[in-house]
Amino acid sequence: MIRFEHVSKRYEDGTTAVDDLSFEVTAGELVTLVGPSGCGKTTTMKMVNRLIEPTAGRIFLDGEDISGIDPVELRRRIGYVIQQVGLFPHKSVLDNTATVPHLLGWKKAKARARAAELLDLVGLDPSVYGDRYPEQLSGGQRQRVGVARALAADPPVLLMDEPFGAVDPVVRERLQSEFLRLQAAVHKTVLFVTHDIEEAVRLGDRMAVYGAGRIEQFDTPSTVLGAPATEYVADFVGADRGLKRLSVTPIEPGDLEQPPVVRLGDPLAEVSGRLRAEDARWAVVLDEAGALRGWIGGTEDEADAASRTGTVADRVRRMEAWLPVGATLKQAFATMLQHDAGWIAVTDPDEGDRFLGVLTPARLHEALRRSTAADARDVARAEIALETVSSV
Repeated sequence: MIRFEHVSKRYEDGTTAVDDLSFEVTAGELVTLVGPSGCGKTTTMKMVNRLIEPTAGRIFLDGEDISGIDPVELRRRIGYVIQQVGLFPHKSVLDNTATVPHLLGWKKAKARARAAELLDLVGLDPSVYGDRYPEQLSGGQRQRVGVARALAADPPVLLMDEPFGAVDPVVRERLQSEFLRLQAAVHKTVLFVTHDIEEAVRLGDRMAVYGAGRIEQFDTPSTVLGAPATEYVADFVGADRGLKRLSVTPIEPGDLEQPPVVRLGDPLAEVSGRLRAEDARWAVVLDEAGALRGWIGGTEDEADAASRTGTVADRVRRMEAWLPVGATLKQAFATMLQHDAGWIAVTDPDEGDRFLGVLTPARLHEALRRSTAADARDVARAEIALETVSSV
């Protein structure tokens, strides 16, 4: 979808902003460009919509050399989101969002309907926020409007220049999660500029690490973290890159252990006796469909075990520490710490929360060791809400 062929940008004073760049971004891929200030990452992005013209080389958009496309026409085919948002202060949120459709000659009703649809998609109710003005919004809300505006004309390509850099860390993390969910729905081809290695790792299908106008490494986040191509890349991603790999490595079924399992309708006396015989201190509780419903503790006292009456449903406890398969090892580690848990239950949400097994610290460590070969495309990078499984 986007292809650079030996592209350079040099200024009259002799400064080389980018030097001999060649890379390709496939359709629907999100590529992060990361590096220190002045490394050429923003220049690279701005050459795609011809805000900056290259000195040498060619850039192709969907197979077409962009040098032959009228710059204004080109920019109307590309979504553009910047850190300062750039909303028009005299226009309502709805009219700001409909800016590009208006420029393309859409009828007013169609443009406003599309704007309302996009506002809803980014989590802003158009009936509540549509008539407000930018100054009446929080920083995070303005950023959402900026993303909605960039998508309003349904462009195939989206350029994002540090879009979440001006908001506080908590809002930034929430916006990142929302954008990943949005990207999963719209499948745009995205170039995303950032100086934050954590953001680049979390968001990118692939990432380009820049140094002094050149790309030092262009690969999946897991490969960049696990096998830095140069000493510069290793220094840039940091000595804690092993920890960063937690955020690009998914929990997989092969990482899990199988604990004792009981059903809601099982008699308590029978379950207690079985757990005691197996020297097990607890068991996972499932319903008849195999969905996770909680856990139950055992007893070391034989007389107490035999005297228990009722069924597992009478004693089941809520499962606080659980995650869906595909969540990251970082989420697993955080969940263990949050709940002071020695294990995490893992479910398959695509099959009615069917229980798959438990992840223990030992298995988490083994999973981290294999993460250098993890394929980032298989990682559910969006944060998954840690909701409590309801007990019966």
